[in-house]
This record gives sequence, C-alpha cells and structure tokens, in this order.
Amino acid sequence: MARAVAKKKTAEVVVMSEDMFAADAGVGVNDLSSEDLAIPFLKVLQKMSDELDDLEDAKAGDIYNTVTKDVVKGKDGVTVINCAYNLQYIEWEPRGTGSGAPHQIYGAGDTIPQTERGEDNKDYVVGGNGRYLERTAQHYVLIVDEDGITQQALLPMKSTQFKKSKQWNSAMRSLKMKDQKGNLFTPPRFAHTWLLETVSEENKNGSWHGWQISKDDVVSDPLIYAEAKLFAESIQSGQVNVRHQRDDEKDSTDDEETPF
Repeated sequence: MARAVAKKKTAEVVVMSEDMFAADAGVGVNDLSSEDLAIPFLKVLQKMSDELDDLEDAKAGDIYNTVTKDVVKGKDGVTVINCAYNLQYIEWEPRGTGSGAPHQIYGAGDTIPQTERGEDNKDYVVGGNGRYLERTAQHYVLIVDEDGITQQALLPMKSTQFKKSKQWNSAMRSLKMKDQKGNLFTPPRFAHTWLLETVSEENKNGSWHGWQISKDDVVSDPLIYAEAKLFAESIQSGQVNVRHQRDDEKDSTDDEETPF
C-alpha cells in the first residue's frame, strides 16, 4: 500500500510596502503639539563648528540640519520656500556661561535694553554683566527635496549675514506676477522657491562661509503651495515653538557694521 505524501505548507512572505504605512498615516504623531516639537535650524558649518567632530564627511561650508543631522554640500545647496519672517533681538549670557538658552527675546514693538559696542563688535547690554544682544533675522522656510518631500525649518541670519536677509526680503518684495487679466500683482512670500548655497567670505577679522541665495522657480505643486501657506499662517498665529540655543563656537562673522 502506497504511503500518502504529506504536502509541505508554504509560508506566505509579506513584503513591506508604502501602502502599509499609508494605512496607519499619522498614528502617534498627529496629536503632538508645538510644545512637543523642535523646529530644525539650518546653519552653515564653520571651521570651528563642534559638529565637525561628530560628522565624518562634513566640512566647513556644508549646510547642517540641527534636528535630522543631515548634511548637504554647500555647492549643492538646498531648495526652500520662504514662508514667513520676523526680526528679533536675542539677549544672551556671556559665552561659556548659563544654560545656552536666551536670557530674553525682544520682538517687534518691545523696548530693547541700552547697549554699547565692544571691541569684539558685539553689542553689550549696559549693566548686563556681560550679556549681549544679537539682531537676528528669522526666515521660516519649507525645505523641498527632489522628490517633493517637505520639511519645516528656521534660517536665522545675523551679523554679516544680516544684510543678505535684507537683500532677500527686498528681492521677494520686488517680484511681480500677472493674473489672468494681465494685471500685475505682488505674489505672496511663499510663491517661489529659492536655492540656498554657501560661499567663502572674509573681512579684516578673518574668513568664514556664508549664504548665497538665488531665486529658483515658481511653486508649481498646489499641495506644496498649500503646505507653505499653512506654515506661514502658523507662524503668524504663534503656533510654532522655536527653541534657540547659543552657538559657542568662535565665529569671525561677529561683525555688525552699525550698532543698534
């Protein structure tokens, strides 16, 4: 009598796909508030940046994301949409002291303390025991990668980079578009993409790497445009929480031409 041959069960192989993640989109993160999140800063790495000790392939002049730790070569640059802007005067404790967080932040309409210019070109608070003010232009941007993936970030510009902030604002304000009837209008701040690269700079105090900003294109994706608009509105309504941390590296860019 022939023996029956048992059929071997074949295990099903489940392959991960984007659809599986999409089915659980937002689970565990959609309920986070601004208090739970830290907006990334975009910074240009300098030759004295502490990050160079921990990042193998990074070098001075590269662009660094403080949250994702991503590094982009300065010559390649990053594409951003400039969504919102504000000007702040940030009061810091003397370098190497305190928690690294600002002592005080002054915004539009606030009365800032009296300062005097030091030999190192910093504006020291009179009677402030070494505390100093930094005039900081804050550009809230939406990073757009080649695949259309976006990320919010803050681009602070101070000292020698402050004049580039003014030039950037002026460039955006000077842009014009035509509606369907041929009428000229000034587009919203978040209507264009910009390429941020870095360049070598120097003055009598030394050399460093700074920003080079050029207009890229008109935003063509309606979903990205809507996201940029929503980010701009969240900035205006105060929903975005910014956690400043002092950068203690020695920076040759501490060279504001005019005391404020």
